[in-house]
Amino acid sequence: MSLWFLRGLRRGVVTTRYPKTPPDPWTATLPTPPSFVTDRLDIATADALVAVCPPAALRREGLELVYDVGACTACGRCLVVADGAAVPSGQIELATQRREDLVKRVAIEGGVQ
Repeated sequence: MSLWFLRGLRRGVVTTRYPKTPPDPWTATLPTPPSFVTDRLDIATADALVAVCPPAALRREGLELVYDVGACTACGRCLVVADGAAVPSGQIELATQRREDLVKRVAIEGGVQ
């Protein structure tokens, strides 16, 4: 590590450019948190999603699915049981300055009378 530090000092590199454009190709293979399709999301599917989520990143409050992106581990179990209501988001950079910005409320629209 000290060799890299000295090399950076010698070359005058303080930090690397971020974000790197374009992103590295291998990032396309990373698992990503889900995104939800509201018109395919019904109460039964929402309850199944809540039941299968190991870190409890999902909970249902009335006609909303509350999704805590910060607690999600991108395990993909919700993608299996959701029947098209959950899809990979493709987002690998989820940084925010406020914790509450990581909590999303998704309306349950499909199959509601």
